[in-house]
Amino acid sequence: MSFVRAYLRASTDEQDASRARAQLEAFASERGLRIASWYVENESGSKLVRPDLFRLLRDAQPDDILLVEQVDRLSRLTSADWEKLKAEIAARHIRVVALDLPTSWIMATQSADEFTGRMFEAINGMLLDMLAAVARKDYEDRRRRQAQGQARAKAEGKYRGRPADLKRHKAIADMLNRGMSWQAVMDAAGCSRTMVAAVSKTLSPVD
Repeated sequence: MSFVRAYLRASTDEQDASRARAQLEAFASERGLRIASWYVENESGSKLVRPDLFRLLRDAQPDDILLVEQVDRLSRLTSADWEKLKAEIAARHIRVVALDLPTSWIMATQSADEFTGRMFEAINGMLLDMLAAVARKDYEDRRRRQAQGQARAKAEGKYRGRPADLKRHKAIADMLNRGMSWQAVMDAAGCSRTMVAAVSKTLSPVD
């Protein structure tokens, strides 16, 4: 029996990784599918190593569906890293379905005959590669524009860096001081393990 495993990602702790949850639920419901498990994380799509994505891959069984809102939620990777991720997905025989890739939708139902299914799989693979390449280019373009803006601001003496979310950091610190586990803090604050670790380092040791 196939399971639908939904993957939600945002790049930073300030962004809501669960933003697209309702869209994925609606997509699945319209096709008579039920999302069996959710994997949510705040990590850059340019990083190959993402704990929750690879937890999904470890949990998945052959023929399971990896459901994402957009291909760029899955990958903003370099070509080499994208090939590694694709190989991992292929080795586990997982079907990737993305809301912004209509050719992948047929993978969610398996209603096509063998020939049509293979044709759509080939077309889907090609378009998946194309959207992954576009996502990477968009990432690199934004990074370049950001660097240019920061360089100009520094030259003009206006650059102050990214301000810390002090209110959020204090809330995390309070929870840690109350003895809550890192996972509980992550769930309550909607933040990554990296942020919890950073805040934890600022706390004074308890005698």
